[in-house]
Amino acid sequence: DTFARMEEAAASLAKAVGYVGVGTVEYLYRDGEFFFLEMNPRLQVEHTVTELLNDVNLPVAMLLVGMDIPLHRIPDIRSLWGKQDRHGQDTFPLSTHLRTPPKIHVIAARITAENPDVGFRPTSGTIKELNFRVSPHVWGYFSVYGRGAVHEFADSQFGHIFSVGGTRESARKHLILALRELTIYGGIRTTTQYLIAMLELPEYRENKFSTQWLDGLIATKAINSNKMTTDEALDTVVFGAVVKALDALQQVRTQAITALDYGRVPDPSLLCTKFPIELILDGIKYCVTVTQCGRDMFALELN
Repeated sequence: DTFARMEEAAASLAKAVGYVGVGTVEYLYRDGEFFFLEMNPRLQVEHTVTELLNDVNLPVAMLLVGMDIPLHRIPDIRSLWGKQDRHGQDTFPLSTHLRTPPKIHVIAARITAENPDVGFRPTSGTIKELNFRVSPHVWGYFSVYGRGAVHEFADSQFGHIFSVGGTRESARKHLILALRELTIYGGIRTTTQYLIAMLELPEYRENKFSTQWLDGLIATKAINSNKMTTDEALDTVVFGAVVKALDALQQVRTQAITALDYGRVPDPSLLCTKFPIELILDGIKYCVTVTQCGRDMFALELN
């Protein structure tokens, strides 16, 4: 079994260099063969995948190993290797003793402040709202909350979502649903919509993808996560123009009221109800004139 050989090679490497603790060995895989890429002697952000698959609390195990407690006395490790007594002290050979095989599939998605439409360029800005709902099949965490910010000196990743399923397909569907329900509003772009589109592609659905496939998607811009229909673009321009006009209207009203408070006659320009607005969407400039024609009514002229 390829996975078993990968695990044996990773354990042999750790023993050869005298490493004790939690670590990750990464390989390149192709056509049944695997090749060593690198070893990370630390806890990685994807450790939740291993924890969910094996029901082992890795940070706790790492601390116990650092306290010189042998693996055969760590409760989670004993359970993983099928020992009935989680708190027993009897020794057993981990290298030859069969452990409990995984019964689930786990898929992880990194949530980053990047613009996938321009080569995944990092973005920065404030986050006005962030809503994520945990479910029995999905768990995640975020380092930024609503009314926070991602600044230009930070790593672009600010969230991680993990989906679980009895099959790979169910885990994939749970992840898509979680990403669709995730809402992030603010001055940053995220990879959420790109991930949803990628998870829906036949190559990913059928587990027939590779790093070359992903590079090809990026190079050809096969996925446009920000593409709008004509109606969506028009709605965006209309609502955007009205919002900007409302903001301008509020400013002139505030200035007019301030003038009256000081006993001055407001300047006639402060009584205007027509506002020229310029918007740029997907490289197209829209010149909109917004006129307030009632308390809650606006008329728009485009170009």
